[in-house]
Amino acid sequence: MSSSDTPRKAKVFLVDDHPLIRDHLAALIRREPDLTVCGEAEDAPSALAQIVAEPPDLVVLDLSLRASHGLDLLKQIRARHPKLPVLVLSMHDELLYAERALHAGALGYITKQAATANILTALRRVLRGEVYLSERMAARIMRRVIGTSGQELGSPLDILTDRELEVFQMIGRGLGTRRIAEELRLGIKTVESYKGRIKEKLGLTDATQLLQHAIHWVQSQGG
Repeated sequence: MSSSDTPRKAKVFLVDDHPLIRDHLAALIRREPDLTVCGEAEDAPSALAQIVAEPPDLVVLDLSLRASHGLDLLKQIRARHPKLPVLVLSMHDELLYAERALHAGALGYITKQAATANILTALRRVLRGEVYLSERMAARIMRRVIGTSGQELGSPLDILTDRELEVFQMIGRGLGTRRIAEELRLGIKTVESYKGRIKEKLGLTDATQLLQHAIHWVQSQGG
């Protein structure tokens, strides 16, 4: 078979700040005859630069990145490359993040716990332009759409906006107001305003309760 007759492999770009996870995913993907890895990045600036330089067919994106949040990068990718499919791969609770990811422009969401068994199925489904979600998450969204009673309860953090949730997560990681402001490129007063809204929405009385609540949540998410 000539090179011109060889089926083209779909190019997958990996964005994750853990090298071991990228290596594991790359090894799984490269074993497939129809898939290849065209690049990797651990942060948003590097990811955006490489995606522009060599456009992939699909981006696999973690939500926890160095000095940024994956949802922000997802929105930037969607704004610059509206037809580029993105599959979110995350350790975070799908009940809290899957719908946010879809609203931000992703075509699929898979947890890292489920990835080893299902990542290739998820990749191919998203490459076809279809949505990939776990059966549990798809059922939850369907119940919401058709308005059935007895709907599964979501996370109490569902009431937070994407930015509020991002600030909440950074508080739980032990970052102070100034550091959060620097990483998010926001003013200190703006971050304080977010903190105030988070406390109000979650019914927390002071900064200590906010910190304790955030730390507990981050730990429950595995880091």
